[in-house]
Amino acid sequence: MATLSISRHLIIFAPNLCTKPTLIVSKSSTQEQHRTAPVSESQVSDSVPGPEGTGPAAPSRGQIFLERHRTLETAKLVAKESKKSKKELKKEKPKASIVVASCYGCGAPLQTSDSEAPGYVDTETYELKKKHHQLRTVLCGRCRLLSHGHMITAVGGNGGYSGGKQFVTAEQLREKLSHLCQEKALIVKLVSGSYLIFACDVDIVDFNGSFLARVRDLAGANPIILVVTKIDLLPKGTDLNCVGDWVVEATTKKKLNVLSVHLTSSKSLVGIAGVASEIQKEKKGRDVYILGSANVGKSAFINALLKIMTQKDPAAAAAQRYKPIQSAVPGTTLGPIQINAFLGGGKIYDTPGVHLHHRQAAVVHSEDLPALAPQSRLRGHCFPKSQAAFEDGTAGEVKSNGLAGFSIFWGGLVRIDILKVLPETCLTFYGPKALQIHMVQTNKADEFYQKELGVQLVPPSGKERAADWGGLETERQLHISFEDMERPVCDVAISGLGWISVEPMSKSKRLSGRELEEAGRELHLTVHVPKPVEVFVRPPIPVGKAGAEWYQYRELTEKEEEVRPKWYF
Repeated sequence: MATLSISRHLIIFAPNLCTKPTLIVSKSSTQEQHRTAPVSESQVSDSVPGPEGTGPAAPSRGQIFLERHRTLETAKLVAKESKKSKKELKKEKPKASIVVASCYGCGAPLQTSDSEAPGYVDTETYELKKKHHQLRTVLCGRCRLLSHGHMITAVGGNGGYSGGKQFVTAEQLREKLSHLCQEKALIVKLVSGSYLIFACDVDIVDFNGSFLARVRDLAGANPIILVVTKIDLLPKGTDLNCVGDWVVEATTKKKLNVLSVHLTSSKSLVGIAGVASEIQKEKKGRDVYILGSANVGKSAFINALLKIMTQKDPAAAAAQRYKPIQSAVPGTTLGPIQINAFLGGGKIYDTPGVHLHHRQAAVVHSEDLPALAPQSRLRGHCFPKSQAAFEDGTAGEVKSNGLAGFSIFWGGLVRIDILKVLPETCLTFYGPKALQIHMVQTNKADEFYQKELGVQLVPPSGKERAADWGGLETERQLHISFEDMERPVCDVAISGLGWISVEPMSKSKRLSGRELEEAGRELHLTVHVPKPVEVFVRPPIPVGKAGAEWYQYRELTEKEEEVRPKWYF
């Protein structure tokens, strides 16, 4: 059977990548007698001519990476079109072109064939923009909905996601970015609760849950700027010097080439100017990649960065017109987005967030996602000091015997059984205010959970979603030893939610040495969470005014002082 060559049905334009998007036009043929063979990724990548230019005009590795990504995405669309039957091809009218140009909001390749998939643009809009050479200004339908507050899921086939059209796994992103470890680049890594710049991002509220595993595999020997964002959510009175030292201690063990750590807030712009200055100083003509887990705040960070850079760089001011879309939905960014933000060469690349299956966002319904994101400064809810919601009228028993024998529910997502603690042991919860905390006797906890799930214990919200809820299937036993009663012994961090600070003894009362030995120097807890969610036990993060009082800076050798990254805010 005769095969159909790609060149017969594809018209490939390869202009300068920096100025115009590359287009691949696919036409339906009513005279085709045979079904076309699928087009493999290797065939397309081999057949597409490389970008032109040599010497100073040669494309950067980042541009080559972006072009290859777009070409492979187009190959998939072309292959999908080629699988249609002869009967369908005869009936089908010539349709709008399938393009490789990407939506500037999410990075998804623009297409006109599937209105339910990311990157969809109606034919009329596409043709008009193409006619005026304005495809780079196109925002797809999904991004328009996201920009107006709609919760459009992007990730499918896992946990509470009902199904999306695109899903970027950690392995897929590593494959797409595998060239980074061979080339010279500046990486900003974001971490939540803080976010870290790699430039890498990490969320400070969910530091452990949002930190990408195997970052070193991607970064290689490239320098990393670690950006911790959302510091505006930390409790009032927090000493950021203590937090900065804590973050450096936590990341030093990972043996990364971290240049510096920046404590920032994309909302208030605190610390953003320092990051911009560091990037300008260290990039040296290299491309800058923003990495982080899904929903960690990469797009919000980039928007804040562009706002600060606009004051000195006209290129950043122009880039602000077409900024990446930001939303509460994990996986908002679906493809790499190139941002021309520097006059002196080099580009910023916003990358798809890695979907981490062990975070709470992977199991809750999309409409419950906003409940997981703190919107204001965190306040610790302490038990048994605070006015707990005692469901069975046992306040007197808690006051006299402590928390032993009780279970604490954090919404419908976490249950902590307190098996063995001291009479004065305190648990302080730091997380979203939308999740209510309830306490019952452990022997009544199962009954209470079944009765109140979807009612008082939310998320999941509503009895219908509660009926489909998998429950708290993962159980982790924690045996926590302690020596120092003057400070919290540890944090129990719930991936994608927040953390619980465990304080062996309250400051209001201290046991004598004999009483302490009789009670034992171990605390026993059992933590129940949904099946994929992870529980981390870590050194306590020093937050609030009390944190600065008990936090201890480690004594460093001269060599450690020399190589240890500095923190800024």
